[in-house]
Amino acid sequence: MRAFKLIFRPEKCKGCELCRSVCPKGVIGMASQVNAKGYHPACAVNQEACIGCQSCALMCPDGAIAIYQLEEGDQ
Repeated sequence: MRAFKLIFRPEKCKGCELCRSVCPKGVIGMASQVNAKGYHPACAVNQEACIGCQSCALMCPDGAIAIYQLEEGDQ
């Protein structure tokens, strides 16, 4: 089974939630803390459910999300 790692750059996120709206597996939520700009940035709330579709990264207008496929044994 393939596993994926989402990397969020909270300093770039403006909290628009577009990534959250397109995630088919409900992987993305919004952080409770705010970033330097005063926004609640996106974060992974269910990392294990990520299927690597990249919809969130493609939708993000600020390039704040990257997705990597993990090799066996990586975490």
